[in-house]
Amino acid sequence: RRFLVLLFAFCWDCLLYTACQRSMSVWTAEELIRRSLRLCRPVYQQHGFLVASSRQWSSPFLKHLERCGSPSDVLDLTRLYAPTIRQVSSSLVRMWAVTKKMSEDQRRYELQLMFEHPALDELLQKAMRTISLMRHEDMVYTLLSMVNLGVPQRSRVVQTSLRTLQEKLNDLDEKCLSILASCLEHMDDCPNVVALKAGLSLVVEERLSGIKNVVTLQTMMRLLGKDAPKELKWKLEKKALSMADQFSVPNAQWMISTMVTMGFYSKPLLEVCSRKITENLHGIPFNRLLKLLHSCKELLYRDFYLLTAISDYIASTVDIWTNKQLLLLLSVFESLAFCPAAVMEAYAEKVIADPDMLTLKDLLCVLKVYSSLNYDLQHQRRFLDSLGRALDSYLPKMTAFALLKAVYCLCLLGHFPPAALERLQQSGTPPQQLADSKSLKNRERMFHTVELCLRLDRPPLPPSVTFPTSVTEGPAPSQSSMNPWLLEGLRSLLEDQEIIFVFLCLRIAVVHAAPSKFCFGTLNPRGPLALKARHLRILGYEPVLVSELELQSVSEEQRTEFLRTRIFPELWLVVNVSAGAETSHSSAQ
Repeated sequence: RRFLVLLFAFCWDCLLYTACQRSMSVWTAEELIRRSLRLCRPVYQQHGFLVASSRQWSSPFLKHLERCGSPSDVLDLTRLYAPTIRQVSSSLVRMWAVTKKMSEDQRRYELQLMFEHPALDELLQKAMRTISLMRHEDMVYTLLSMVNLGVPQRSRVVQTSLRTLQEKLNDLDEKCLSILASCLEHMDDCPNVVALKAGLSLVVEERLSGIKNVVTLQTMMRLLGKDAPKELKWKLEKKALSMADQFSVPNAQWMISTMVTMGFYSKPLLEVCSRKITENLHGIPFNRLLKLLHSCKELLYRDFYLLTAISDYIASTVDIWTNKQLLLLLSVFESLAFCPAAVMEAYAEKVIADPDMLTLKDLLCVLKVYSSLNYDLQHQRRFLDSLGRALDSYLPKMTAFALLKAVYCLCLLGHFPPAALERLQQSGTPPQQLADSKSLKNRERMFHTVELCLRLDRPPLPPSVTFPTSVTEGPAPSQSSMNPWLLEGLRSLLEDQEIIFVFLCLRIAVVHAAPSKFCFGTLNPRGPLALKARHLRILGYEPVLVSELELQSVSEEQRTEFLRTRIFPELWLVVNVSAGAETSHSSAQ
């Protein structure tokens, strides 16, 4: 009897397996297998046989799928075997996984072969018919794979997947919602995408308190984007701050990038992320470091300790960075108006050691950064001489405008290469060649600055280097009024007769400048302001630079004393010492 039962069960399995292989409906085959296992398992177990569960059951298809090295290999496999519902999703995921590891050229070639393959249409048809029967995780991975493989977003299979996910949206768990959000982020808007995004936004708001994964939260934030209501952004900020102790270094970097995507500035969240990154800088790859700095720039966020730590880290590992990477980092530092002193010293030494490593593009970038940040290098003269020699080697290849920019930057640094100046004089400044009025004004401003430097700095140059005044007439003097706070403070200061006497003895020029004219976090003037101070000294004045931010930070009562200490530091010290001595003497008496 036992033998007959086992024989019946075995024949039933064989019959079902044959039906599965010949069935036109993939769903029917898979369902029959599941039912067969459910029916036969009690019989097998009753007679002492162990039956594997359906999850442990594997087919030759999956083993062959793991060996596929291109999308065409996967499509060939789907023609040899009839993939089940789950295997349809696995096939598309495998096709995407192998292509993303390829080089750009190879990926383009393989995707072209994929779209020309006759089995692709059959696989997509199966995906469209079975998408509603897939597990939720398989649904979202199927859509993500098709989008990443370049299946047209207006195609029927993609639109069917979008509509199915709209219906299942409330049933998706946190992981599926995160995958779906990352997919929708890269899709063009269409009615189904817009509807799904709107539905996802409602689901996220409803389930916000239950989100436990930082990556999921960030993915949701990126999907909601700049169009999210302010109230929802504040809720997301509160949720992110409550999870701050879970942030890893990549989480902190990604959160800053996410805030850029959302167009949302959260100072508390930025400070948390900055501290996390500052404490764990070592090992961060170049691309993430550069993206972090660009994100700070877009958010108009600058943390002095974070930027200083990044600068010190780059300088300590300068040998592992390529010349291009260092220049990209220096350029973004310059755009943040931050002077990375350690990096600038380390890079200057590399240039002094091998100035020939600079291409023309590199040279122009270096000149722009160093002249803008006005950092006083330890080997300034040797560095400038190296740049001058590099510039001379490129003179025959340079356009007139590129030459003007290079000479202008060197003049800001107080360096005057004779060959470049002579070449610039020969090129002239034909305004008619520039249609853009902004470019024309910029060019005239630079020419005027070069001519002004030659007149005031009086460098030793050949007699042939002269710039006619008619060509380089400067812009009309600006009619900007003096800052009223500064004016009132100076009036109060000049009420003191002793101060008036010092003013008559010394030629003091008080220069009031916006915060953007100084390097961030310091009172070190940037290029044009440093040039103005240099020229004032040549004319016999003692320049005193006052930042607008400093004036705003002190009260009206303290403003006069602040100006006194800034303009007359020695006098203020003498007065304080005298006052202290008198107080001590009175106390002794």
